[in-house]
Amino acid sequence: MQYAIVESGGKQYKAVPGSTIEVDRLPHAEGTELVLENVLLVADDDKILVGTPTVEGAKVKATVVEHFKGRKVLVFKYIPRERYRRRHGHRQQYTRLHIDAIETE
Repeated sequence: MQYAIVESGGKQYKAVPGSTIEVDRLPHAEGTELVLENVLLVADDDKILVGTPTVEGAKVKATVVEHFKGRKVLVFKYIPRERYRRRHGHRQQYTRLHIDAIETE
């Protein structure tokens, strides 16, 4: 099984050809193809390439499937006996990517 570990937005994701990953929002339109250059590791059955810090010549081709919001996270601040209550919600913006291919030179 072939897979790669890629970095996007300061986080690491496992990219397997034919699967989808959810990364932080990217400024690309839906349906566009993009190339992820920050490949940290490439594994192809018994052959493993580990980068220092990235693998030279390795690329992951992906297609933007959709942009969506994650679930709502509630932040609640409370100080007892002081009548202090603050409730705040946050929904993170994500981009779903379909992994097309992993290329190494």
